[in-house]
Amino acid sequence: MRIALAGGGAFGEKHLDGLKNIDGVEVTALVGRTLDKTQAMADKYGVGFATTDYDAMLAREDVDAVILCTPTQMHAEQAIKAMNAGKHVEVEIPLSDSWPDAEAVMAKQEETGLVCMVGHTRRFNPSHQYVHNKIVGGDFNVQQMDVQTYFFRRSNMNAKGEARSWTDHLLWHHAAHTIDLFAYQAGKIVTANAIQGPKHPGLGIAMDMSIQLKSESGAICTLSLSFNNDGPLGTYFRYIGDTATYLARYDDLFTGKEEQIDLAGVAVSNNGIELQDREFIAAIREGREPNSSVRQVLDCYRVIGELAASLEAQDGWS
Repeated sequence: MRIALAGGGAFGEKHLDGLKNIDGVEVTALVGRTLDKTQAMADKYGVGFATTDYDAMLAREDVDAVILCTPTQMHAEQAIKAMNAGKHVEVEIPLSDSWPDAEAVMAKQEETGLVCMVGHTRRFNPSHQYVHNKIVGGDFNVQQMDVQTYFFRRSNMNAKGEARSWTDHLLWHHAAHTIDLFAYQAGKIVTANAIQGPKHPGLGIAMDMSIQLKSESGAICTLSLSFNNDGPLGTYFRYIGDTATYLARYDDLFTGKEEQIDLAGVAVSNNGIELQDREFIAAIREGREPNSSVRQVLDCYRVIGELAASLEAQDGWS
């Protein structure tokens, strides 16, 4: 399996680190914004071709599939281009920053029949897999999820604290993780509400947001997001259920009493990104739909689109 990776930032490196652990996979091309940094990454990971030209990469015969770790605003267009070129594609979260663009990617996948997967990593973290297995086995049902997504990003920085060329978004990017995970664990979302704080004068985005969700099962979710939090960074999940309480922190899981749960045997790796990439490769090899396919996550973007419209209406009213 010959893979091209587009996007040489912090998450691009996470994928390269994961892909090197998968048998029979070779990264044959890297695409980045600047050639010197892209070439440096290619040299570090032993990739033979580096470029800033996305179309030139798609034209290569030694590329079977593409992983997109590019800016959010480019995801939908680049995913469609990849499928037009006959390449399977894994799009890092989010799929798009608009509902019509998400629908367009879905339409292209249906037209081509290629594997199109979105990087909703929470489905693959062993911590959330453990909870999902309990739900599927009938041993646990979600009553409430309380989630905190906190960063300190008053300028355009990536996960490594380096300057980035584009502006991140609490709703379209960070909320997408929780909105999809809540539906994955508790059922289709039937009610969604959101409010947001003041917009940053330079970045033009809301820096604080609160979202409420309800699923068809009756479960509820409260999500708090902030780019203003000067403290512990990341996303933390509390599952309150009928038989247990779980605290999920990325790939680690604890009981409600802070007792760590042994996740050995849940998956072949404890790295959510690697597991996500393993699913992408396996789906291509086996000719099947992957977990976190564009079809499976599409409803998440419907919900986000409705929330985005409601926030715009609130801004107009205020």
